[in-house]
Amino acid sequence: MNSGRFRAAAAAIVVLSLTGMAACGKKVGGPPPGGFPAPQVTVATVAPRTVAVPYEFTGRIEGSREVEVRARVAGILLRRTYDEGRPVTKGQSLFQIDPANYRAELQAAEAALAQAKAAEGRSARDVSRLEPLLAAHATSKKDYDNAVSDLEEAKAGALSAQARVEQARLDLTYTRVEAPISGLSSRAEHSEGSLVGPSGDAGVLTHISQVRPIWVRFSNSDQGLLTLRKGIAAKTITSPGTDALEVELVLPDGSVHPERGKVNFSDSQIDSSTGSVGLRAEVANAAGTLIPGQFVRVRLLGIERPNAILVPQRAVQQGPQGKFVFVVGADNKAEARPVTVGDWQGQDWIVESGLAAGDRVIVDGVVKVQPGAPVVIVDPNAPPAGAPGTPGAPSTGGN
Repeated sequence: MNSGRFRAAAAAIVVLSLTGMAACGKKVGGPPPGGFPAPQVTVATVAPRTVAVPYEFTGRIEGSREVEVRARVAGILLRRTYDEGRPVTKGQSLFQIDPANYRAELQAAEAALAQAKAAEGRSARDVSRLEPLLAAHATSKKDYDNAVSDLEEAKAGALSAQARVEQARLDLTYTRVEAPISGLSSRAEHSEGSLVGPSGDAGVLTHISQVRPIWVRFSNSDQGLLTLRKGIAAKTITSPGTDALEVELVLPDGSVHPERGKVNFSDSQIDSSTGSVGLRAEVANAAGTLIPGQFVRVRLLGIERPNAILVPQRAVQQGPQGKFVFVVGADNKAEARPVTVGDWQGQDWIVESGLAAGDRVIVDGVVKVQPGAPVVIVDPNAPPAGAPGTPGAPSTGGN
C-alpha cells in the first residue's frame, strides 16, 4: 500500500513539472495569449516640414485690354478689310464706311472757310483805310469803331469756319475704321451694306482682345479669406503678400500651362451677390494658346504652412469618436491616438493636432493591430519573407 501511494505521488510530480515547463516555454518564446503572432507593420516617423497650402479656384481668361470697335459716324458699311478672328495691329483698317457724304461736307466747309477769310480780309482793309482818315479828322470815330468791330466779327467767323473744316475732315477719316489696339479680333457684327452709326447696337462693329499679356479672373470666398487671415495672424500660415503671389493654370484637359502668372489685383470689397473677393492675375501668354473666355483652374502659389505634420491617408482610421491613428510606443505596443486633420496634401493628410515630432505612426498592417497589443516593425523596402535570397527561403538549387 505504501509503495502504491509513492508511485502515484511520483507520477503527479512528473505531470506538474512538465506542465510548468510548458507554461514557462509559452511565457518566454511563444505567441501572445490567443496563439496569434504579433502583426508586422510599417511605420512613418513624424517629422514636421514646410508645405505649400493648396488654394485652387475656378478662373476665366480675359484679354488684358478688351475694346469695342464702334462706328464714329453714320453711313453705309461698304466693306470689311480684315480677317475675322485673326490678330490685328493697332492702326490697321478694319471697315470702310461710305465716305461720299463726308467728302462733300468737307468741300462745303472748305468753301465756307474761304468766304470767311475773304470777309476778314475786306474788313482788315477797311480798318487800314480809316486809320489815317481818323488821324486827319476826315472821318468820324464811330465809322472807325464800326470798321474795327466788323473785322473782329470776320475773324471770329473765319475761326468758326476753320473749326467746321476740321470737324468735316475728322468725320471723313472716321469712315475708315481702324483698330485702336493690337490683339485678337472677333467676328464682324454687321455685314456689308448695313447702315451703321455711332449710337446703339448699330455702332458696335467688332471686338478686339489683347492677349499678350492676358488676364485670368478668379475669386476667393469670404470664408476662405477669413481662414487665410487668421492663419497668417496665428503664424500657422505664411504668405509673401498679394503682389508677390504666383498662379499656376490647369487647363480643361488636366495639363498645366507652362507659364506661371502673377497676381496683379485684389479687390478691396466683397461682392455682396457672391460673397467672394475678386482677384486677377497676369500671364505672358507668349505662344497665344490662352484664349479669352476660356475656363481654367487657378492654383495660388506662395502660401505655405511651416512645421506641418503629414501622415499618409491610409494611416488615418475612422472610429465612432472621429479620426485616429495607431502610434507605436517605446515598448513596441500600439496605441490609438485621436487626431484632427485638415486638408489633403497629395497622398497625405495634414494633421492639425494629436501628433508630435518623433511619433511613429503605423502606415501598413493597421488591419491586424489591436490597441495595447505588441507589434513588429518591419522595413517597408525589405523583400517579403520567403522571397529568394532571404533567410529561410527555400533552396532553388539541385538535389
